[in-house]
Amino acid sequence: MPVDFEGYRNYVGARLEPLRRTAYLLCGDWHTADDLVSTALVKLLRHWPRVSVMDSPDAYVRRTLLRVWLDERRRPWRREAAWAEVPDHPATVGSTDGTADRLTILALLAELPPRRRAVLVLRYFCDLSVEETARELGCTAGTVKSQSARAIEALRGRLVDVPTRIEEVRTDG
Repeated sequence: MPVDFEGYRNYVGARLEPLRRTAYLLCGDWHTADDLVSTALVKLLRHWPRVSVMDSPDAYVRRTLLRVWLDERRRPWRREAAWAEVPDHPATVGSTDGTADRLTILALLAELPPRRRAVLVLRYFCDLSVEETARELGCTAGTVKSQSARAIEALRGRLVDVPTRIEEVRTDG
């Protein structure tokens, strides 16, 4: 079956940035996110004739991206000690643009186990329903609900300490 390269190019061109953002939310690193998206898109091209006629090719690509990320997390070199990522610009404490909040949320997301992080990204960033998220992850709707509840509770518990840390920064500065 011949591959419709033009259709593939149009699809990828329209979805590249949302895929990169989703991958970034999963892994927390732009370079790794680009690698994940590249791998997922190569897999998509391999199956493009079949995927292009699906009702929802986005679901296929999201699931592929998620599986690529989970496979990458299982690799032995990923278990080595990670270095903290330094932002390009320092976040100012009184900032109104939300940068500090975004950095805090991304740091807290990075502390979550992969499955819980994936549930939060799919449910609240990709705006999937419980059932769609369950299909993407290959689990039950009950698992999605319990994992999202536990992940949100963990984030809330960690956010309790955030105002104290901000106050410490203000008094030290």
